[in-house]
Amino acid sequence: MTSINGSDIHKLVIACDAGMGSSVMLAGQLRKQLKQYPVEVAHTPVNAIPGDADVVVCHAGLAARARGGAPDTVIVPFQVFIGDPAVTHLISVIKNGGVLDG
Repeated sequence: MTSINGSDIHKLVIACDAGMGSSVMLAGQLRKQLKQYPVEVAHTPVNAIPGDADVVVCHAGLAARARGGAPDTVIVPFQVFIGDPAVTHLISVIKNGGVLDG
């Protein structure tokens, strides 16, 4: 399992597949919540995850595809787009320090 320290997260990628807009909303929310931190929040298709991503956030149904495209990157799968505990934990690790596993 890959892990990363919260202070080492500089590029956070929201990976999607369906293009329904929910992941774009999540990316916007994360940008707002993390704007005072040195973290870039990007939104990309799950099949085009950039190599410089420190963490990939995606729906649990896309996690295997994300791991295949970014095998050495921490993957944070979530179930719901708003208020998911995995995303809340990610934000906490960035803001307060700690280690993120994925």
